[in-house]
Amino acid sequence: MKILFVASECAPFVKTGGLADVVGAVPKALRELGSDVKILMPAYPSVKALLKSGKSVWRSDDLFGGKAQLKSVQAEGLDLLLLDAQHLYDRPGSIYLDEAGQDWHDNHLRFGALCRVGAEVCLNGIGDWKPDIAHAHDWQAGLIPVYLKQAGASSPKSVITIHNIAFQGLFDSSTLKILGIDDDMFTHERVEYWGKVGFLKSGIALADKVTTVSPTYAEELMEPEFGMGLEGLMQHRRVDLSGILNGIDLDVWNPATDKALKRNYTARSLKRKAENRAEIEKRFGLTANATGPLFCVVSRLTTQKGLDLLLDALPDLVGQGAQLALLGSGDPQIEDGFRRASKQYAGSVGAIIGYDEDLSHLLQGGADAILVPSRFEPCGLTQLYGLRYGTLPVVAKTGGLADTVIDATAENVKSKKATGFSFSPVSKEGLVQVIARTCEMYRQPELWTSMQRSAMRYPVDWGHSAELYQKLYQQMMVDQSTDDGNLK
Repeated sequence: MKILFVASECAPFVKTGGLADVVGAVPKALRELGSDVKILMPAYPSVKALLKSGKSVWRSDDLFGGKAQLKSVQAEGLDLLLLDAQHLYDRPGSIYLDEAGQDWHDNHLRFGALCRVGAEVCLNGIGDWKPDIAHAHDWQAGLIPVYLKQAGASSPKSVITIHNIAFQGLFDSSTLKILGIDDDMFTHERVEYWGKVGFLKSGIALADKVTTVSPTYAEELMEPEFGMGLEGLMQHRRVDLSGILNGIDLDVWNPATDKALKRNYTARSLKRKAENRAEIEKRFGLTANATGPLFCVVSRLTTQKGLDLLLDALPDLVGQGAQLALLGSGDPQIEDGFRRASKQYAGSVGAIIGYDEDLSHLLQGGADAILVPSRFEPCGLTQLYGLRYGTLPVVAKTGGLADTVIDATAENVKSKKATGFSFSPVSKEGLVQVIARTCEMYRQPELWTSMQRSAMRYPVDWGHSAELYQKLYQQMMVDQSTDDGNLK
């Protein structure tokens, strides 16, 4: 099967979050199963160097206001289709935000263009390669199903994956004509959402299949608490909805070979983690040889991620003799809160505001536990990295966190199934209690080491999930054949 992934980011080329990791990893796993996957993404400044080695496979003299071309490139074991449109993508800073931290004023054009070109590839192919399935990722690719439906029943089938329903891509209805979307598409059943054009809503409504990144999150999306206003639509698409758990790239995330670590280790040489912990303490200004566990956080600093709760819980964490090393950026108030905390609890709390990929690997390799107190979490990847590195996840019991972390109940610890700690409800009190439980277990070295080894054995690769995607595509191909037969 030939599959076209359409996404706004892809690791290791450009990354703002877990979406990029998924888009960069799944095609490799699918290739092992026999699928031929190409990834269509914008040619941002960070990937422009790749264009020099690419082959031009499509051109336009006017793609929403400027010239554009599509270049086929092979890099990092991936087949890329880079959309080179300088008037849309050749900009400094964030791929989504301008220098003032606001959404780019023309994001509807920037990602509408990505969708339009994706649909062009699906309908006409490039050379002798024509996709059987279009796989759209998040709101930035949400118009793919719209353009394909406009093209007619013979167009390829489409699937959209919701990585985070909180980001929906809403734009003024005047963009309808600019984007080349037919007026009859602007209905509640299709692209209209409270008088606006909803990119994600459109994809969910019109894609043949809808997936999200964990089974629990798929169920949660049908509830008002998590559906972000789209829970009714999710309920309507229930029969076509599936939750396929994310995985991670075991070649990239491997404590035995990770070059970002001070000292590599395996489940049989966990004592070597101490050298990585010492390096973290040095980098974050923490006191060496603390008697309690070293917690880490690698996250966007937002209320969704529960980091405001962690600020409130810091006196209790420090009071337990524990330490915290935090890496992330986001809400200015939360950023300032952790800056102040690193001064107030100097030696026990350290914060680096920003993002550093190598440092995120070091934190996984040297911390004892990773905190993920999210109010909602579609899947989460940092807890999967934690499992892989024997850095025990301490998580809220929601979404993919609930699906991937086995709580350290007495029964689970005794049977050696426990891989971390979970808590509910998501509140300061719940977080304080789970931190105390973690610290208590840390003071029992044999049990702690046993849990680390159980965590490192837990399957976090893409193998099983890639098989589920493959089966979904195969079913869609059967549906396509049936539809074509009915047309005849």
